[in-house]
Amino acid sequence: MEKKRSESRVNFFLENPKKSLWTLAIPIMFGIGIQTFYNLIDLLFIGKISGEAIAGVAFNMPIFFLMLGLTMGLGSGVTSSIARFIGQDDKVSADNSAEHALAMAGCIAIIFTLLGIFYGKSILMFLGAEGRILELAWEYLSMIVVGLPFMVFSGFFRSILAGEGDMKFPMIVAGLGTLLNIILDPIFIFRLDHFGSVGLGLGVKGAALATVVSQSIVFIIFVYMLFVKKHSYITFNLKDFVPSSTILWDIVKVGMPASLSMVIMAMGQGVFNKILINYSSETVAAYQVAGRIDMLVFLPIFAIAGSMTTLVGMFYGAKEMNALNQIIYYGIKCSFFITLISSVAVYFFAENFSSIFTQDQEIINVSVGFLHLLCLVYPLVSIAITSGRVMQGLGNGLPVLIVTIVRVLGISAPLAVFFSAYLYKPVEWNWYAMMTGAVTSFLIAISWMRIELKKVNNFKEGKLEPIIER
Repeated sequence: MEKKRSESRVNFFLENPKKSLWTLAIPIMFGIGIQTFYNLIDLLFIGKISGEAIAGVAFNMPIFFLMLGLTMGLGSGVTSSIARFIGQDDKVSADNSAEHALAMAGCIAIIFTLLGIFYGKSILMFLGAEGRILELAWEYLSMIVVGLPFMVFSGFFRSILAGEGDMKFPMIVAGLGTLLNIILDPIFIFRLDHFGSVGLGLGVKGAALATVVSQSIVFIIFVYMLFVKKHSYITFNLKDFVPSSTILWDIVKVGMPASLSMVIMAMGQGVFNKILINYSSETVAAYQVAGRIDMLVFLPIFAIAGSMTTLVGMFYGAKEMNALNQIIYYGIKCSFFITLISSVAVYFFAENFSSIFTQDQEIINVSVGFLHLLCLVYPLVSIAITSGRVMQGLGNGLPVLIVTIVRVLGISAPLAVFFSAYLYKPVEWNWYAMMTGAVTSFLIAISWMRIELKKVNNFKEGKLEPIIER
């Protein structure tokens, strides 16, 4: 592990913005890739239990998407805030921003843990789980809720490090946690009769337990490296921490819209699960399988978008307009062409990808139908994602929220309900609803970003608007 940094990375990134994008994006890509790989392996193990087990875990996804949405959304606010303060060479405020992030992590962890323990099963029932699927869903949730605090704090630690431009260390820690999770999965899920019955045979509860153990170890590593070894440029002075409404607002104005947008996406996923269960449990499972493949497509895009938030924030804070414009257009161009290539691969090999996770032909057929349609709009979605992260880096989180509201609540979910509940259309029409929402979100995001950039460049010859009030 590298030693504690005494200087920021701003000048290094300014020397070659394009190279800096990949310096940040590649570790993020590996980190997300490792997590995605785990999700795929996890689904493979769960799929060997039964198709119902996949559906049971699928009903947990909106809940975790909600928790991760708050964590990642507010985390993006933390990343943007720290990056802009570092760009301004204001380390004291950057440190204070990181300390506020930990306070937020504590609040989120307490709230979600208590909700999961006391109301988890009722929430699953509200989302449409019933019978055997409800039993499996609750087995998973009742165990994994124990590990929620570790996941939340680890997420905020990653956001803090991203704000200072350190993507390598979080990637290494994520890799260690994922490797441990993959090792523990079969041991906790199956009996492993061929290996002397060393497995616990806990089924879906075992999958959750493996996650809890691995995430707790990831949390311990972060705490040790950041608080004991002083690995980061950011310094944590929790004993001297004083809440600041100014710092808090700087985080919230970017992070809360992003969090709310992910809450809305979680609601949308819950709506689609509830719609699809009316077709069959296999349809819900297929949606889950296609979603995992979907994650692979956008793996490099989330990496590029994540690095854009850091670079845009630093360049904006340092008032380096040429570098700012260069990195924005370069990042969007890369996102588009990478997604275009992966979309072609998904279109022609959709059945091969889907059959990796299940041998149930009905699940495979529905998954393939989803992928064949949605991959047509993936390149546009990649531009919308990157544009949103650019605006977060500029300190404006509202566009992400508005775009998400229009896409999910204004178009995709209402259209899907209308097609399935009133017109009684086949399942493919739900995918048409998603595609319509994706195209609309692209148009809004790219237009809004152009407006924001025009405002920023108007200050090129003069003084930038203050990032926060002093």
